[in-house]
Amino acid sequence: MGACRRPALPSGESRQAARHRLECPPSPGHHGRSPWSLWHCLQAKPAGRQCYDLLVIGGGSGGLACAKEAAQLGKKVAVVDYVEPSPRGTRWGLGGTCVNVGCIPKKLMHQAALLGGMIRDAPHYGWGVAQAPHSWATLADAVQNHVKSLNWGHRVQLQDRKVKYFNVKASFVDTHTVCGVSKGGEETLLSAEHIVIATGGRPRYPTHIEGALEYGITSDDLFWLKESPGKTRLADVALECAGLLTGLGLDTTVMIRSVPLRAFDQQMASLVTEHMAGHGTRILRGCAPEKVEKLPGQQLRVTWVDLTSDRKDAGTFDTVLWAIGRVPETASLNLEKAGVHTNPVTGKILVDAQEATSVPHIYAIGDVAEGRPELTPTAIMAGRLLAQRLSGRTSDLMDYSSVPTTVFTPLEYGCVGLSEEAAVARHGEEHVEVYHAFYKPLEFTVPQRDASQCYIKMVCLREPPQLVLGLHFLGPNAGEVIQGFALGIKCGASYQQLMRTVGIHPTCAEEVAKLRISKRSGLDPTVTGC
Repeated sequence: MGACRRPALPSGESRQAARHRLECPPSPGHHGRSPWSLWHCLQAKPAGRQCYDLLVIGGGSGGLACAKEAAQLGKKVAVVDYVEPSPRGTRWGLGGTCVNVGCIPKKLMHQAALLGGMIRDAPHYGWGVAQAPHSWATLADAVQNHVKSLNWGHRVQLQDRKVKYFNVKASFVDTHTVCGVSKGGEETLLSAEHIVIATGGRPRYPTHIEGALEYGITSDDLFWLKESPGKTRLADVALECAGLLTGLGLDTTVMIRSVPLRAFDQQMASLVTEHMAGHGTRILRGCAPEKVEKLPGQQLRVTWVDLTSDRKDAGTFDTVLWAIGRVPETASLNLEKAGVHTNPVTGKILVDAQEATSVPHIYAIGDVAEGRPELTPTAIMAGRLLAQRLSGRTSDLMDYSSVPTTVFTPLEYGCVGLSEEAAVARHGEEHVEVYHAFYKPLEFTVPQRDASQCYIKMVCLREPPQLVLGLHFLGPNAGEVIQGFALGIKCGASYQQLMRTVGIHPTCAEEVAKLRISKRSGLDPTVTGC
């Protein structure tokens, strides 16, 4: 594939003169001169360069939200998106990580695993349900068909909003121009007043481990496998994937080098892993893989070392899945051509509160931006607010505090606000009060399910009215529970206000409104009775 070059200027004409001679078309619906019409596209010929008010690089959730919002507000918008196949060769359509290889397929497979547990519960409730083996092929086909319908839906939405879509790989030519190269090598020059980088990230491979790249897969591949992954080893954490694979009846091992769910409350993280270990997932702590070899029977032999004892061990698996973090998709963007600065350690793009990079008219949102939560809803809201600011409709900035999220492990963990550790670090232990409870979901009682890790804690300031700093919930439907309380916490709810909130009975969520025992009291926090 060729590289885009600056088009030649007519003889004797300066670049500045050419900028004033050649003008980009105004946005549809704009009257008079917009600020963008004062900046002129440099074209080799009339059709040589396409000009826009806003160019979005990346067709994931954040980029699409920004593009559609801007178009709806009257801007002339284009989106460029290109998916590099994974090392295994997996590729997908428009929509980014969440739609194709993240939230959506993961939640559907998580639901499949939960259904397996419900089938086991069913006889206790009087249903004569026969236990049957799970069909990975049936599930995968259904999940992939749904994902493809979402890909198509995104294309239709862009078309309906008159957003031009280019399936090309973009790289900067200068501060206002990118070169897009199609799969077939065809080049397209695109210029815009404002450019938004929303390229997200991809899973990291431990290339220092022999055989890791040749024989391992990542979450980019798991949800597109046509056949069951079989006996699976996951490293470094990948608790969500491990939980759903275990729930589907597969022999699953997780290797944890240091701590699980590092960015979350560590008491909650410990309870999550305890539950998984007690329900069929083998967890190897303090271990690191050293080598992956392919055996004659197509199975994989993994050698690892115990970091405490330095003792080596090995095991045979059908699939090895790496989950050692993600890297931002910036390597091919030629950011240096535009003067966009990145963090030299993480590779992520440095941004300010306006989402602006070191180049004022170039922005970055979502996972590719330094210091931003790697969460789809935050990227979507940040993209919409950015589009509104660029259109002069608001000056509101994205508020990244108290963002709710859920880890879809077999026993779901939802949270919003500060962890206990973060609250203590920020305010001091003497100024923090933690209310907590171990509870048993009513639906666990009849089948006599283990509820020893079902736990809630509310982290508050100690001084009245005891502002809620964080809420952590481990149990069924954690995301549904936390979403509602997130609004209250975002609005500055206090412990006193929550204790005056009437719960819905009988639900797990009502236990939040019944938290009376503090850790400082030393009393048993186990809920008894209804």
